[in-house]
Amino acid sequence: MRVVNRLASLLLAIILLGGGLLLAAEAAAVALDLPSLVVDRTSWFDTLTTTRVDDPVFFAVAIAVGVLGLLILLTQLRRWTPNRLAVPLADGWHLHRRSVEHRLAAAAERVTGVRDARARVRRHGDSWSSRIRAVGDPSARPQVEHAVRQELDRLAAPPADRLDVELARERRTV
Repeated sequence: MRVVNRLASLLLAIILLGGGLLLAAEAAAVALDLPSLVVDRTSWFDTLTTTRVDDPVFFAVAIAVGVLGLLILLTQLRRWTPNRLAVPLADGWHLHRRSVEHRLAAAAERVTGVRDARARVRRHGDSWSSRIRAVGDPSARPQVEHAVRQELDRLAAPPADRLDVELARERRTV
């Protein structure tokens, strides 16, 4: 999401810069009593003085701008999955969430009989919660949990308050 925010900010900056430069050029043309560069002043004046709030075009544009503004606001207020996880034991250090997930999945797959492990790590304040899903015998759950906790210790992660391990039996096809 960081890339999308940067691209949206760049686009908005370019639009505002271009609009500002155009407005400055038009204001200079008015001040120097020169003809307008882009905008026909008489038609703008006529449009602005004759358009009413109950005009359907004005109303549709106002609704579209309002809905677009609300969508932008809601996407910015949504809590996105963090790309980095803070390591509280090492002040100022962070780990990439995806690499932590890969390492936890690999730790689960090192347990005998467990394969196709997937891990999800979420941050909750200063603690992390981890969810491991894999294919294997459900009786191997304690070994998988132990392996994942050891890997979290190696990463200097905060103690895992929430560690959810789900092992599903392999489906046999006939």
